[in-house]
Amino acid sequence: MLHASKESWLKFVNDDIISEDVDPVIADAWKRCKEYGVNHMEGMGTGIDIEAYERAREENKELLAIARPIMENLHEIVTSSHFALVLSDRNGLLIEAIGDEIYNEKADRLRYNPGMLWSEEEIGANAIGTALAIDKPVHFIGEDHYCIEHHSWTCSAANIHDEDGNIIGCLDMSGDKNMSNTHTLGIVVAAIYTIEREMALKKSHKLLETTFESTSDGMVIVDKDMNVIRANNQASNILFVPHEKILEMDIRDIFTDLDYGRLPEKRNVFLTESTAIVDGRRINCSVNIVPIIIDKKIFGFNIAFKETKYLHRTVNKVAGNIATYHFEDIIGDSESVRKVAESAKKIAKTRSNVLIEGESGTGKELFAQSIHNYSPRSKGPFVAINCASLPRELIESELFGYEKGAFTGALKDGKIGKFELADGGTIFLDEIGELPMEVQAKLLRVLDNFSIRRIGSDYEKKLDVRVIAATNRDLLTEVENKNFRHDLYYRLNVFKLELPPLRERDDDISICANHFLLKLNTQNSNSVKIYGSDFLESLKRYRWVGNVRELQNIVERAYYLCDGNVITAEYLPDHIINNKEKMTHGAAIEIAGDGILDMESVEKRNIIATIKSCDKNVLKAAEQLSMSKSTIYRKIRKYGINVREL
Repeated sequence: MLHASKESWLKFVNDDIISEDVDPVIADAWKRCKEYGVNHMEGMGTGIDIEAYERAREENKELLAIARPIMENLHEIVTSSHFALVLSDRNGLLIEAIGDEIYNEKADRLRYNPGMLWSEEEIGANAIGTALAIDKPVHFIGEDHYCIEHHSWTCSAANIHDEDGNIIGCLDMSGDKNMSNTHTLGIVVAAIYTIEREMALKKSHKLLETTFESTSDGMVIVDKDMNVIRANNQASNILFVPHEKILEMDIRDIFTDLDYGRLPEKRNVFLTESTAIVDGRRINCSVNIVPIIIDKKIFGFNIAFKETKYLHRTVNKVAGNIATYHFEDIIGDSESVRKVAESAKKIAKTRSNVLIEGESGTGKELFAQSIHNYSPRSKGPFVAINCASLPRELIESELFGYEKGAFTGALKDGKIGKFELADGGTIFLDEIGELPMEVQAKLLRVLDNFSIRRIGSDYEKKLDVRVIAATNRDLLTEVENKNFRHDLYYRLNVFKLELPPLRERDDDISICANHFLLKLNTQNSNSVKIYGSDFLESLKRYRWVGNVRELQNIVERAYYLCDGNVITAEYLPDHIINNKEKMTHGAAIEIAGDGILDMESVEKRNIIATIKSCDKNVLKAAEQLSMSKSTIYRKIRKYGINVREL
């Protein structure tokens, strides 16, 4: 870089002539100074008010925190030459300076101190002002400066940039021009590189720190010997342990059931369930372990964990374990339905077990969901399970879950049971009367202490679950017949709701039928239909063994079979038109001189009549009776019905 002589400077300031010995960078800077109207015979720094200065330091506190130590180290190297290190912000405002007494005395005369502006516009071409103007490192000696007061100085300056390339400040090294050295600019540029790298590292560290602390998981960093190096605040919250104490703990004393001996073999993510044990408390967690690898060697592990109850919430959302029905969805205006609903609302406010008895299709799950949504646990899960639909050998594992390796064919990581998924909410056990006796015993224990033990586990998990059970059987009769445990019956029967069958509330038949029709018309707005009087009369005469569910199926069937706008009786199944069910159940079924049939005989006759009306199609009959496939086949076996001979 060429440096200006006294004569060259005088030619420009007096006659606007640029001599050949003037570097283009300096020449352009001088021209800008004339445009700004800078007085070349002055050059004192321009001060700002103290509040603006303090704001500038606050805005640049991270830059100051990183640059100051580097400036101090650099000053120790050049201290014998009486050079000083000066830091400005992006506007040329000096915010830090480190120099000796000789420098300070000269700086005071020029007002080259923190709190002064040294931009080109304010005090002419100088290393800081010009470096900021052209965003390049510059080296000024003597007459390179535009103002005569600076001609005894030499200055080297370079800008500091953020990761996006924006100027955030400028670092300058200044001293007597007689001590000028071509290496000073290189020293400044090297210092700038260090500052920028440190700022990038600090930003990266902040991002990591923010991520580390903002995650909903507890996170613990351990070395290869399992000593805790770092832990986030969430780890303290989950484990109920002060942060300082975690740093003194051995992770093996917290998660005692992990296979630590095999961890060094695993260079990938290792996900498992584990139980944290702290001060006698057991906290069920899902644990994610990732090795920290440096130079192809495992340095330690990042152990992330969260309570399984939060994972269960996610599982419940995905699995649809929510209650969608409310008491407002219960259809019917009969006194019997209103009384049951009023009782159910009172029951909902308690945490006691509920037993709902009623025939198939009377709305047992509708009432169960309504109770849940009316209760203080409405924000929790509603997990429904049909006890009759599960194979006998799987019922226990479905209800209570199992640990990894509990039995042949078990999932390698174990499985969460329905009771655990319902923690904090309600579990609905439909067709409770179908539970095997051995499972009934385990269910009784759960209801006694609200704890479950997974298959293969050696400890119990405490749960907060409300149990609502339902059955279409007379459970008390089942108890007398030794098909159901009497102690379990009384545990479940804290509150009992008996849902009336549809045939005992004739006025509700039309209400329900009209509700289903309105729903279908809404779904099919291009095809609005109404009932013919003969259709409704046929519905009222029928005794509805399948209750409301059967009525809904019949209405839907007739709706889609009808091509016109009026749904008449011709679209009803034969057994309803011929009123066979009424014949079967008529007057509680009096048999000439033989008294009254019991309910099982009624049920058997009803199944036989329905199978016949469906041309021996058992699945179709099950649909008409609102029974599941497994239920109708079980009843066929129970009553010894030979479908082929019907």
